[in-house]
Amino acid sequence: MKYIMLIYQGAALERQAALPDAEQRQVYADYQGINQNPGVTPGLPMGLPENATTVRVEGGKTLTTDGPFAAMKEAVGGWFILEADDLDAAIEVAARVPAARYGGAVEIRPSEVYW
Repeated sequence: MKYIMLIYQGAALERQAALPDAEQRQVYADYQGINQNPGVTPGLPMGLPENATTVRVEGGKTLTTDGPFAAMKEAVGGWFILEADDLDAAIEVAARVPAARYGGAVEIRPSEVYW
């Protein structure tokens, strides 16, 4: 089964930036290790939420908002696709994502087609 893994940074970016150089290098190595796992399709790098534009359509009119539509502490900072046997296997990989250790979270969604 394929799972979409959404990485919420939360306080992780700030906490990681405050780490000593050796620990910061380990964080990057941990992300690289996850990306090299069989079954992982890395997502493209994402910019910061404050550089985002959100689009909505109301009454046939296109409206844009700078940044995320909803003000949130835990903006999505990245994503990847994981092919795993089951949810337990996906949870094991999610627990290895550095953001989950440093104040963020990883949301796991099964990849399903609804149309």
